[in-house]
Amino acid sequence: MSMILPILTFLPLLGALLCLVVPREEAGLHRGIGLFTSLCTFVASLLLLPDFEPAKMSYVVRWPWAPSLGIEFHLGIDGISLWLVMLTTFLLPVVFLSTWTAVTDKVREFVVCALVLQTGMLGAFLALDLFLFYVMWEVMLVPMYFIIGIWGGDRRLYASIKFVIYTMVGSLLMLVAILFLYIKGHEATGVWSFDYDNLRKLVLTSAEQKWCFAAFALAFCIKVPLFPLHTWLPDAHVEAPTAGSVILASVLLKFGPYGLIRFAMPMFPQALLDWAPLLSLLAVIGIVYGSLVAYAQTDIKKLIAYSSVAHMGFVVLGLMMLNSRGVNGALYQCLAHGISTGALFLSVGVIYERRHTRRMEEFGGLWQRMPVFAAFLLIFTMASIGLPGLSGFVGEFLIIIGTFSANKAGSGMPQVFEHSMLLAALAASGVVFGAVYMLSLFQRVMLGPLQNPLNRKLRDLSGREIWVLLPMLVMAFWLGIFPKTFLKDIDPAVTATLSQIRDKFAAGPAESKPYMLGGDKAKAADAAGKAEPDRANPPAAAGGKP
Repeated sequence: MSMILPILTFLPLLGALLCLVVPREEAGLHRGIGLFTSLCTFVASLLLLPDFEPAKMSYVVRWPWAPSLGIEFHLGIDGISLWLVMLTTFLLPVVFLSTWTAVTDKVREFVVCALVLQTGMLGAFLALDLFLFYVMWEVMLVPMYFIIGIWGGDRRLYASIKFVIYTMVGSLLMLVAILFLYIKGHEATGVWSFDYDNLRKLVLTSAEQKWCFAAFALAFCIKVPLFPLHTWLPDAHVEAPTAGSVILASVLLKFGPYGLIRFAMPMFPQALLDWAPLLSLLAVIGIVYGSLVAYAQTDIKKLIAYSSVAHMGFVVLGLMMLNSRGVNGALYQCLAHGISTGALFLSVGVIYERRHTRRMEEFGGLWQRMPVFAAFLLIFTMASIGLPGLSGFVGEFLIIIGTFSANKAGSGMPQVFEHSMLLAALAASGVVFGAVYMLSLFQRVMLGPLQNPLNRKLRDLSGREIWVLLPMLVMAFWLGIFPKTFLKDIDPAVTATLSQIRDKFAAGPAESKPYMLGGDKAKAADAAGKAEPDRANPPAAAGGKP
């Protein structure tokens, strides 16, 4: 089982290479390779579950890559990353099945892009070497650019370029911060290393923490996306093909929260005191703003895109509360949003294939012609709203409870906690707004009279389309009814991470302890000798008593 993570990471890449040797004209074979490879990857991910230990890194692999530079192929998985990996492997077969008739041009190229993208996503979730994480982060960017730019809508080039520019700005600043930590680590230990465990132990000054956190957080907040860094998302969603929208909403957006809880928060906990109030405020603004703008949309995909801004605002808010309820809720909401919003985009793809329009005014009364589809869409709508018993309820409930109780949690961030009840109340209003715009969407598309003559001959779901939506339906109910299935793995990892954050926060910045925890003792002693005298035990005065 020691090889399970490398196999999981590179199995999609092997499928992509296989496609390259198959003639371009064999479109059906390429689709089959994509579906089969993604199914094998999903089965391989199930092998992680039996012997998994959520509170620590499991199935760790550590191979030298560039030893002279301190770069390693270092993979591991814990309760924070486990279900995000499972979400990735679960969705790709659904995506391939959904594109069976939707993607008819350059099929080989599409399958290759999707499989390479999966390798990048899995590698980024599993990477414990910061250089490897950055490489996988960039690997994700390239195939997504092509998926939007080649198979997207009329404004696909604009949307794809905007997506790349936003992401690149954030990732380049993150790279600068990674290189800074790399150099600081060498100064502290004499060893060149990008290893996350080593760099996490660095004790930086307050200013260094603040700017490193800002660089990491900017990259991750663009990916969330957090208001006001969200403007790339509606364009990307509207122009992307259905498969691109599903991957983007269900998985790629999750790298923002994942990066915050995995890297930024544990590595720079003192900086949270400065940045968390702002991030919490922006998260709440995003919840309200995204909801209001979603209600004003007439394009179905754009409405769902702005709903993602609101839903992901909940995620960032939960993370910033630094208590187990809030962080557990944030990670759970990542899963729930991945299922419900991915299902909504798949549903939009169904009617777009039939009518080639996403304008709500073009529909109405579709329930009469497509009752099975209407039943699926109703359930996914209720899941997005957060109806109890469906996927969206548990995460948002935990986040709101965690925010309400944050001022009593004593986790060392008073700026956030003093106003946490107000933040919780504003966030809760987003749940109401969500019900308004999602029910409005369902009413305008599915209910009322069947007036448009173009809709009177629409066919209901085919067998293939039912098999596309059915797994999403099952997961929507599973997440809502059996949350313990997921929280039993998430909670121990969250507890361990919060403990690390609080311990390092309590240790203080480098002004008080200018050394690397667990690092070179000689350097630590030298630094201690140069530190200012102990104020609690001042030295004796010359010629006198203490």
